[in-house]
Amino acid sequence: MSILDLYNHSEHRKNLAHFASIATLAAVDGEVNSQEMKLLKSFAYKLDITEAEFKEVAKKSNKYPIDPPNSSEKRLERLFDLFKIIFADHEIDDEERGLLKKYAIGLGYSEEKADTIIEKSIAIFMGKIDFEDYLYLIKK
Repeated sequence: MSILDLYNHSEHRKNLAHFASIATLAAVDGEVNSQEMKLLKSFAYKLDITEAEFKEVAKKSNKYPIDPPNSSEKRLERLFDLFKIIFADHEIDDEERGLLKKYAIGLGYSEEKADTIIEKSIAIFMGKIDFEDYLYLIKK
């Protein structure tokens, strides 16, 4: 086995753990709706999750650990994915918010930083940003 094979295996394990986090968030408010299922399938494709892995993750008895990436940009990308699945139904409830905070801390953010990122992200996803923030986002 080459070092590249080991790296690819490790990367797939991280992707599977991330997918499991997304699936858990999709199911936290009860049944996974059709919009959430469509996004889950999209994430499964993006993260190279097999059909068998998809079914395994969908079982309630399975628990996958959060495996945080080393890069801060990758951690933010993981959070962004989680926000996309949460806002598939155009709302966020207290359970989803609580799980988001748990995942953000699991990704390596302090409690304060997690709160800040979550609040800013919710404002962005709900379209409640002021002009200065809009201008900054557009220029970036």
